[in-house]
Amino acid sequence: MSATEKTASRTSAEFWFDPLCPWAWMTSRWMMEVEQVRPVDVTWSVMSLAVLNEGRDLPEEYRAMMDRAWGPVRVIMAAKEEYGDKVVKPLYDAMGTRIHLGGEKDYAKVIVPALEEVGLPVELAEYADTDEHDDRLRASHQRGIDLVGDDVGTPVVAVEGVAFFGPVVSPAPKGEAAARLWDGCVLVAGTPGFFELKRSRTVGPIFD
Repeated sequence: MSATEKTASRTSAEFWFDPLCPWAWMTSRWMMEVEQVRPVDVTWSVMSLAVLNEGRDLPEEYRAMMDRAWGPVRVIMAAKEEYGDKVVKPLYDAMGTRIHLGGEKDYAKVIVPALEEVGLPVELAEYADTDEHDDRLRASHQRGIDLVGDDVGTPVVAVEGVAFFGPVVSPAPKGEAAARLWDGCVLVAGTPGFFELKRSRTVGPIFD
């Protein structure tokens, strides 16, 4: 097979995330595994739990978290605008590692070390408290939501014209198990009239 044929046989996917969501973090680790075991190239895009929950009647504690949720996604969006798509995934990884593996709930303490880790100017942290890139953030968020509807959250995955929320999985499958889950998700999501499979969660996110 020629290099051109190999390129043509690859599939493009897009993954929308909010760095605060532990279930999106689990799914993103699976998606990384899928890239290794299937010919899939992933573009990583931002959606926002803060935007998703605007105008909703939320418990006070969750509302306070949504108020803080603006910072990380704003900084990722600012970094993307200034340095391109290539910085989105590394910055997500750096933030997510601190939030989900490190247990850091003060997101202001996450942003600067994450920027330093990926070699980006720490001055980008200033965008956490501004709405300068909010129009682009909302547009990125809306692209994902338009594909699946506004009664779901993060993550959203789109591939070959088919999009779905999730999968919600813990722990993240690896190897051939990751490949089988990918194949199944694409298959059922591509079935006309198919909307949902669900069962009760019996475990929380298992960060390994």
